[in-house]
Order: sequence, then structure tokens, then C-alpha cells
Amino acid sequence: MNSDTIEISGNGFRYSALVGHGLMAKAGELARKVMSGNRCVIIADETTVRLFGDRVQESFNSENFSPQLIRIPAGEKSKSFAQVEKICGEMIEARLDRSSFVVGLGGGVIGDISGFVAAIFQRGIPHIQIPTTLLAMVDSSIGGKTGVNLDAGKNLIGAFHHPSLVIIDVDALETLPAHELRKGYAEIIKHAIIRDREMFSNLSSRAPVEGSRDESFKVTHRDPSTPLRSARDDGLVAQIRRNIAIKARIVSADAREISGERALLNFGHTVGHAIERATDFKIPHGDSIGIGMVAACGISIKRAGLSSQERDDVVSLLKQFELPTQLPAEVDRERIIATVMHDKKFLGGKIRFVVTPRIGEAHVLNDVTMEDIREAIEEL
Repeated sequence: MNSDTIEISGNGFRYSALVGHGLMAKAGELARKVMSGNRCVIIADETTVRLFGDRVQESFNSENFSPQLIRIPAGEKSKSFAQVEKICGEMIEARLDRSSFVVGLGGGVIGDISGFVAAIFQRGIPHIQIPTTLLAMVDSSIGGKTGVNLDAGKNLIGAFHHPSLVIIDVDALETLPAHELRKGYAEIIKHAIIRDREMFSNLSSRAPVEGSRDESFKVTHRDPSTPLRSARDDGLVAQIRRNIAIKARIVSADAREISGERALLNFGHTVGHAIERATDFKIPHGDSIGIGMVAACGISIKRAGLSSQERDDVVSLLKQFELPTQLPAEVDRERIIATVMHDKKFLGGKIRFVVTPRIGEAHVLNDVTMEDIREAIEEL
């Protein structure tokens, strides 16, 4: 079991993210180092139960934990109060108490809802994240944001509840089809735009192109039935680690989005989340964020001095990773614009919109108007 460790700390929290191969089979051993109680629930969806459920349960059993598996339907629609109530009911039936803890085994949806359950069950119990998608590994498992959706918008109800441990087993990516891996690259590209010009250049120079035989990028171009050999490359571990480090630095500086530093992580998300809600999640998160970043670049040209060439560079990189950069013609733009109004980034009637003046930098503006956003969406 080889792993890298990234420490995430800030005002009132400190935990480790472990990145490596074979970590899932050691999850119980790793959890024992940070947990004293023996009772826990493992929250997973049908897919992650099938792929990883037995392995993780056996790992916890081997360390004398008493794990209870709770499965929920896959997909964004599971992030609901109804599902939270159901999970909490099962936890009470399993006789969990304040000495117990929650394990989230899955992608971003599982991480969000399991973290929210941990935040509110008996006023808060510990939480361990075991992300199984690239998107969750590089983004949503880090930082302590948890929540559920309302009809009016995404993640409108939630809590900051940092995990006690994040276990990232890169081997889990071997189970993912190419389109799921590409969604993770939307967040990696976002991190590059807001904080890491060098990584943006590296991605641009090594991004897969149609017919590419570059073995290091089978991660984005492969037959879903073919094993992901490149998941064992040290390069992928290093890339995941680099992205976690970017997010960790931002979260450590502004854990609760007070100073504005953490808001930078929302680049592309204001419009992206609205696209998700307005299309009833038919356009998934990674694709929506890709399109949202194109809109954010359009606003950045108008409001922050981003060059048209760098906007084109962003669009080109998204396309190279087969991420969409335009909305389908049939999508109702007016519905997206209306949904933006419910975004929780509105403060005092003004929206805090993240713009980039140049690749590798970003900041928050308070004078972006709804007309700016409307124009950007209409151009998609």
C-alpha cells in the first residue's frame, strides 16, 4: 500500500487526504487511526455497492468495526430531504449514536449527502470520504461542503462539515467509463484556470486528440470495457495530488467562504449549476461546469480584461477532453437565466461572480449584472 498524504487544515479543522493504490482494501485500518467508536454506516449507491461494497465492509469488519451498509439510488435526485430522512431512520434503527461515524463511498452525490447526514445526525458525528470518481477525488471530497438540493436550486440546504479522513484509491478509476472520467477533468481544468497556468499548459500539450495512442491519456480515451492501465501510472496520482493541493490551500485560507478566496472555486459554477437544474440534470455536472466556464470566460472578456485568445484556449482545451462548450439548441435559455437568480452566491441582491483576467488567476466581482449573465448564456 503506497500512498501520498496531503494535509488539509484551517480554523477548527485538520485532516488528511491519502492518495494511492490499493487503499480501499485498507480503509478499515486507515479509519482505525482516526476513529475510536466502532459503529458506522457506509452510504453508497447501487453502483458503488456492487463494485466496492463487499471490499470496504470486509475491511472495516477486519478492524472490529460494526459497519451497516445503506444504499441509495444513484444520481443527483438522491440529494433530497426525503433521502436524508430515510438514511437517518436507518441509522437510528441500527442504533448509531454520537460515538458512531459515517462513511461516504461513491462520487460527489454520495459525498454531499453522506456529509450532510453526518453534519446533522445527533448534531454532528464524524465523516470519512472514500471518493470513487475523478471529479470527487479532485474536488468535492475536499473542503467540507455538504448539502442537498431543492426544486429552486442545487445545494441550497447544507452545512460545512469537514471529513475526518479522505481515502482516495486511484484504482477505483478502473471501473469508470471514459465519459465519467472526462467530467473530472472539467474540475481539473477549472483549477488550472483559477490557480495553475503551468498545469493548464501541461494539459493543453498532453490532452488527447482523436485517434491518439498516448498511453498516459487512456484515462480519457478508452473503451469502457478495457481496463484502465494508466490508472497505475504515477502521473495520475501526481495529477490528483496537485489538484487536491490547490483546493486545500484555498480551503485552508477561507474555509467558510468569508474572505472570498474560496469563492474562486465557483468559477463556471454559477451558470453551470443553473444548467443542471434547468435541464433536470439531463446535462450532468462535469458537462454543465464546462459550459459554465465558457460563459464565465465570456463575462471575463467584458468585465476582467481576459483576451479573446485565452478564452479560445479554454474552449479548445475543453473540446480536447470532449467536454461540451455549447448548449444544445433545444435547451431553454430563459429557464437557465431564471434559475441563476436562485443561486446562493447572491448576496444583498448582487451576485458574486468569479472571473479570470488571465489563465492562472481569478477573482470575485460584485458588479456583474444579470444582463451580463444573460448575454453570456445566449451566446452559448
